[in-house]
Amino acid sequence: MYCSDYHTHSRLSPDSDTPLEQMAQAAVDAGLDELCITDHCDLLDVHGTPVHHYDWPPAVAQYREVVPQFAPKLTLKLGLELGMAHLDPEAAKAIVSRPEVDFVLGSIHNLRPEKGGIDFYYVPYPDADACHAALDDYFTSMAVLAGTPYYDVLAHIIYPLRYMDVPVSLERYYDRIRAILRTAVENGRGMEVNTYRGRTIAEWEPILALYRECGGEILTVGSDAHVPSGVGKGIREALELMAHCGFRYVCTYDKHKPVFHKL
Repeated sequence: MYCSDYHTHSRLSPDSDTPLEQMAQAAVDAGLDELCITDHCDLLDVHGTPVHHYDWPPAVAQYREVVPQFAPKLTLKLGLELGMAHLDPEAAKAIVSRPEVDFVLGSIHNLRPEKGGIDFYYVPYPDADACHAALDDYFTSMAVLAGTPYYDVLAHIIYPLRYMDVPVSLERYYDRIRAILRTAVENGRGMEVNTYRGRTIAEWEPILALYRECGGEILTVGSDAHVPSGVGKGIREALELMAHCGFRYVCTYDKHKPVFHKL
């Protein structure tokens, strides 16, 4: 089984202080074959203020410094988690066009600007109605993002649920999720199974069923680790679930091209 973690963050993300070298060592210690660093670039910051660029030189420099330290025991790829790309197509196009980049996760982290634009982490969820209002907004944005060319794989489709203490089922959103996934499949894009550092595995089974129904085959798996202790968490369990759901491969990426590894 080829074990890859394709959603990780280093000190170049605003919510991490960890050097890439430590994340790579954690991947080796966890027995991973491949690690992709996907630091944050959100075109809305956590408070809803627009952002129009990403500072690539430090990311490229960090990557180039670390890669030779771990070859050949770990394949290390340079990626990005690009949030809210649909809000500024010109900026998104410029950001993802760097020739060194292997992989881009497409994320929705914020409410729509007309709803305040804050990160879902800061949205209050006092009851089910508030949860559903946030999810309505979330999937509205994701439906637009799915039709853009500024990502390789849709990230953590169930993202807002991690912040909701009120039990909420996504069943009422299955038609919308199915349409989003169909758009991604038709455009040659994939879907991520995000383990949230080992905390979300079973929650992905119905989403995987919808993705398979849409003809999806491109799947990556990521821990969303921001510190070394989270690297690789839940990866093997996610791969087992993917196989259980009828998928045959997990993907890694090389210059935006999926590479298929048998489960």
